Amino acid sequence: MWDNVLLLRNLTRALMFVSASLVVYGAAHYVTHLPHLLPIKSVRLNSVPNRIVSENVKALVQREVKGNFFTVDIDGLRLALKKLPWVRNVSIRREFPNTLVLTFEEHKPLARWNSVALVNQQGEVFSAQTEQILPRFIGYEGSAPKVTQQYAKYSDLFAVLHLQIKQMALSPRQAWRLQLSNNMIVELGHDETQQRLARFITVYPYSLGITPEPKKGSESVQEGSLQVVDMRYSNGFAVRKRNGNV
Repeated sequence: MWDNVLLLRNLTRALMFVSASLVVYGAAHYVTHLPHLLPIKSVRLNSVPNRIVSENVKALVQREVKGNFFTVDIDGLRLALKKLPWVRNVSIRREFPNTLVLTFEEHKPLARWNSVALVNQQGEVFSAQTEQILPRFIGYEGSAPKVTQQYAKYSDLFAVLHLQIKQMALSPRQAWRLQLSNNMIVELGHDETQQRLARFITVYPYSLGITPEPKKGSESVQEGSLQVVDMRYSNGFAVRKRNGNV
């Protein structure tokens, strides 16, 4: 090996290249970590948020942003910002020489969740306060995405009857219970719920909705007079009026 001049020359060049690279890297690392080099001087919101409080963002940024343009912890800042109310996601990019640009994605509330939180349109549970009138979802832990998915399907069906879902509950046994905008409660149970709901949609205009002109000798069914409609029957349903009669 020591007699191979070409090999020794190539080895020397390689060692010199590695040494030079380490020197350059060390110098660059030192320079970029100088605290007074390109400090972050401004943070700009890419768009004005609707629900996120700008003052809360400003206070958090002032507390969390450390280092300079190169060393600021972008991932740590993103995680901290995502803990603010109404923040679903946030993207952060550097803008040379001293600016961070924030782009927020806000939660869009779909319903209230178990009286303690909110559910967004993606079925994610989050904590925030709103005076907005929203339907109420009731479910066990981890069931919010399923309830959200079924809500979308069922809402389209009830729209045909000019009704909305006021409350939607899913029990740990996978049983569904709905309360409609006319305060009627519909028990769907946990089996064949699609078929049961389709049967409800079919019979509602004829036997469960408003009957403005009853036939002679018969009793009309006024909207809101029925409290519970139990669809958990193979070929029919049971109703209970608000006065307790079946």
